[in-house]
Amino acid sequence: MAANRVIVYGGKGALGSTCVQHFKSKGWWVASVDIAANEEANGNVIVKLTESFTEQAGQVTADVAQLLGENKVDAILCVAGGWAGGNCGSKDFFKNSDLMWKQSVWTSTISSHIAARHLKPGGLLTLAGAKAAQSGTGGMVGYGMAKAAIHQLCQSLAAKNSGMPAGAAAVAILPVTLDTPMNRKFMPDADYSSWTPLEYIAEMFFGWATGKDRPASGSLMQLLTSGGETQAVAAQ
Repeated sequence: MAANRVIVYGGKGALGSTCVQHFKSKGWWVASVDIAANEEANGNVIVKLTESFTEQAGQVTADVAQLLGENKVDAILCVAGGWAGGNCGSKDFFKNSDLMWKQSVWTSTISSHIAARHLKPGGLLTLAGAKAAQSGTGGMVGYGMAKAAIHQLCQSLAAKNSGMPAGAAAVAILPVTLDTPMNRKFMPDADYSSWTPLEYIAEMFFGWATGKDRPASGSLMQLLTSGGETQAVAAQ
């Protein structure tokens, strides 16, 4: 029986799958939460697509509780998300903004409630923000709003009376571009040496989950990659 447990929200995506593999390789029990199962995970919660946030939140929360039973987890990694562009005049502005709320804000909000209920004291919750959302994002307004909300949520979870377990930390990562197959497909001529490798993030998460170099709760950690080298730097 694995002593350590982790939930990967978005566990079927590119970063999520890498996290599932990495934690499994370290002997952890891993659960994936996503719209499709990750066969490598020890357990899966399948998210049902719905237009109602409260409906989806209730379904995921109930299914996670059923999967875990009395067991608490050491870490919850919310790596769900996506990208959609568009300014406020775009024909897809509302549709893309709605998609960004669903992929980023819904998932992060649900993850924080799961943390309140199932994370061990001293545990780790990670959230997925974006460096771009620290300032205006004219050509991707919905994306910028959604990611800025994640930054605010992270800081709220670190505040007094947040509902987080004692000693637990909420930390957001603020990447620029992740080196995913999808990004390579859509940006074939980009400089990949400035993209952050998924393995770097999975390894960093594992370190934080085991107490190594874990930032203070509420930290917004920018992932800065140049020449194939990545640094995690706290946003000021």
